[in-house]
Amino acid sequence: MHFLATRLIAVGASTGGTEALKEFLSHLPPEIPGLLIVQHMPETFTRSFAARLNDLCRIRVEEAVHGMPVLAGHAYIAPGHSHLLVEKSGASYRTALSNDPPYNRHRPSVDVLFHSVAKLVGKNATGVILTGMGKDGARGMLEMKQAGAYNFAQDEATSTVFGMPKEAIALGAVDEILPIEKMALRVTQHCLTMHTTP
Repeated sequence: MHFLATRLIAVGASTGGTEALKEFLSHLPPEIPGLLIVQHMPETFTRSFAARLNDLCRIRVEEAVHGMPVLAGHAYIAPGHSHLLVEKSGASYRTALSNDPPYNRHRPSVDVLFHSVAKLVGKNATGVILTGMGKDGARGMLEMKQAGAYNFAQDEATSTVFGMPKEAIALGAVDEILPIEKMALRVTQHCLTMHTTP
């Protein structure tokens, strides 16, 4: 049985992110809060990428569809053609897709996801920013931190490109910097000891 998630993990990645996500997601336990993920990727690849991850993981991984309830132990990957946001649904959450113009030259954009999570989930959220070129996600992660979220960034040594994590760290948006092989354990420890706040 999978419960509706009252906490969320928001994840952003770009260059090198497919391997980083595989390492991160494959070590998460089924009781982890629901994850919303933006990986910069052409729309023709996101569904097959989600299916490949689903075969490797103990959690369920799928391409996000508009209006899906966010369940614990499930990861929802933004389709390559749309922004992924979160919407409130009572005490829990559901996915929302948007065809708004690209943000930071990207659709889906990590900042768009993080901004919606900051606004609607606040201190019940955890942020994760992984390897990637550019600065998409940095400002949104800062908004998440200001709203009470706890944030993790991949370290330079294990990042293919240290752009996105570096920008988030520079803004003071990050609480912990970790190598990718330690990310799943620390995020799990944090999330499973964290109490949901109304």
